[in-house]
Amino acid sequence: MSETDALTILKRAILLETRGKAFYKQAAKTAQSPVVTEFFEMMAAEEVSHIKILSDQYKSFQADSKFIPRSADEYSDDSADQVITEKLKENISAAGFESAAISAAMGMEEKAINLYSQRAKAADDPDEKALYQWLAEWETQHLEMLAKIDREVTETIWNDNSFWPF
Repeated sequence: MSETDALTILKRAILLETRGKAFYKQAAKTAQSPVVTEFFEMMAAEEVSHIKILSDQYKSFQADSKFIPRSADEYSDDSADQVITEKLKENISAAGFESAAISAAMGMEEKAINLYSQRAKAADDPDEKALYQWLAEWETQHLEMLAKIDREVTETIWNDNSFWPF
């Protein structure tokens, strides 16, 4: 891949993550409950982490056309896995803004997964491939977490309103 292509992909990735951070920050500001605010703030903080990693990679590649090698341990994080609680689900209304924000966030995560997965497949550089594989996996975890919240909140509202046909 040419240097211009790599830098363009990194800039697109940084922009995606920056938009995600802005979205989650706004969702946190408008959340009606402290637990929901905390959830969206945690998601924004994870986007900041992605921006930092991608920005460091951009600077490195711009300076010497190389990606920064990282170990798998440097890419690990499980904070998102611990965030889904009953209290969170109870405080997200299926018909409210928070639920709409979860749904919109799922679309953003899918877009990021597609970009990172495609780059991981196309990359020849093992450090670049590792970077994008990790990002795709992390965003997939976010998507799965958001989908689980969405599914459970939806089921709760269906049960509460007797929407089940049986």
